[in-house]
Amino acid sequence: MPPPPPPHITDYLRILMGDVPWSFLLEAAIRLALMYLVLLAGLRLMGKRMAGQVSRTELAGLVALAVSIGIPLLSADRGLLAPVVIAAVVVVAHRLVTHWAARRPTAEYLLQGTVTTVVADGVLQLPTMEQVVLSQERLFAQLRGESLEHLGQVRRLYMEANGTFSLVEADEPAPGLSLVPGWDEDFRGAQPLAPDTFACLRCGQTAAAAQAPATGCPHCGAQQWEPAVTVCE
Repeated sequence: MPPPPPPHITDYLRILMGDVPWSFLLEAAIRLALMYLVLLAGLRLMGKRMAGQVSRTELAGLVALAVSIGIPLLSADRGLLAPVVIAAVVVVAHRLVTHWAARRPTAEYLLQGTVTTVVADGVLQLPTMEQVVLSQERLFAQLRGESLEHLGQVRRLYMEANGTFSLVEADEPAPGLSLVPGWDEDFRGAQPLAPDTFACLRCGQTAAAAQAPATGCPHCGAQQWEPAVTVCE
């Protein structure tokens, strides 16, 4: 039997359909509908959190479900029973791991990580930020999203194990480093300056005006300072 001719760039029917007949389009639609129901059922059985922010184990389960249904949707020679079995195994395994972690704090820590403090009393915790790979600008964007204008308004900012943030605002805001981008000069100029107070540009630590420009930051050692700001009365 002679070998099939090599594929050609102008073979548009092959590009569109591959080696399957047109009738496979209807079959693919039916496969998609069935796999969609399997995916919805799997997400429903894996818990309510799968509809919101997901943890590491939930993300792993979601990816496993997606991988299990991908090939059968487009491959005419693959049946639907295998991905259904895979989806069932993923759901059962996820629920077993979740129950195991819920009963053992050590397992929960190993699987999910723990809560970390990234801002404490208006000062960035730089070693922690480096450990969790969190940039200053990303953190500032998060705080601006909470309608804050400077770090002195933050008592605590926690980064949860799933990557979300929990904010505890200060009851009485202290002067702090501005969260407004430097290029927004109009907004920056409208922020009232705290009298005789400077803020470290790297971590937000504040110091008296008489000491800050001439010394390194006592918290991070940086030499760059700018006037601290406060909130409008």
